[in-house]
Amino acid sequence: MKVTNAEIVISAVSQKQYPNDQLPEVALAGRSNVGKSSFINKLIHRKNLARTSSKPGKTQTLNFYKINEAFYFVDVPGYGYAKVSKKERKKWGSMMEEYFETRDTLKAVLLITDIRHEPTKDDIQMYAFLKHFDLPIIVIATKLDKVPKGKHAKHLKRTKQTLQVDPEDVVIPFSTETGQGKDESWSAIRSYINI
Repeated sequence: MKVTNAEIVISAVSQKQYPNDQLPEVALAGRSNVGKSSFINKLIHRKNLARTSSKPGKTQTLNFYKINEAFYFVDVPGYGYAKVSKKERKKWGSMMEEYFETRDTLKAVLLITDIRHEPTKDDIQMYAFLKHFDLPIIVIATKLDKVPKGKHAKHLKRTKQTLQVDPEDVVIPFSTETGQGKDESWSAIRSYINI
């Protein structure tokens, strides 16, 4: 998909700040520092629309990125980062819960995992949490270029098994370095937002 227009519209902390133009939304969830921002930037051909940081726990709001005036990517705070206080984590938790539970325009969630490692307890919990709300999930297994070619299938299988991925949920191996998985990601996203 050719992206001609991409902008951050708002960083929201509550429902009353969400955009109200009724465009479809695709949320991105994942551990802190798993590469959500890099994934967005790769998909839309931008170096730094979504700010990447070497410091995990940087996204502390729901960031709404409007793409081609047609839909939003919504980057939610990363989870599983120990240096964030319990109080702060609780705040993020309820902010995310409110969003996932109440947002009618949310069409699918991209769960970003690291293919090099077995999905963490937090990843498993997040997958189950999204399933609980009956949300379609696209698992994006990033950092594919860091795994030897001969081990791709094994690592992919491990991701699917550990998360106990439902047959209707797609798992896409992805590399921000090589762009592998980019077309598959767009095609999965488009199937949910009808553009």
